[in-house]
Amino acid sequence: MPDPVTLRLAGASDAAALAAFNRAMARETEGKDLLPEVVAAGVASLLAQPQYGFYVVAEAAGEVVGALLVTTEWSDWRNGLFWWIQSVYVLPGFRRRGIYRRLYQFVKERARDAGNVCGFRLYVERENAVAQQTYRSLGMSETHYRLFEEVC
Repeated sequence: MPDPVTLRLAGASDAAALAAFNRAMARETEGKDLLPEVVAAGVASLLAQPQYGFYVVAEAAGEVVGALLVTTEWSDWRNGLFWWIQSVYVLPGFRRRGIYRRLYQFVKERARDAGNVCGFRLYVERENAVAQQTYRSLGMSETHYRLFEEVC
């Protein structure tokens, strides 16, 4: 029987695993090799400044096997916060076991407790059909918006 998976908010001791996950996700989804020192600094900055968001980790046998990041966006239309789900990653050997589903449920429960969350958003690579199906199966739907950015 596989080890049970527990969920919790990430702490500073999870920084190395989170940075490794972010780098692995960028390689898998976009073919990008992110600079380790930049990603490590970004993870550490977020963990030290909870007003920017929080990570949730899934752990099995003392090892972090999955994670996601939540950041916020104020909606004046709804007088509430959208929680953006980002940096989703599950180790390959733990995929298709419902770990993301459990991470998402954990986030939804925290949002209910917060009382000012009006919805959840995320972005996904256009070609990542597996992830898109997962998100649909959890009740999310594709919006009519396109994402634009300018990187500084």
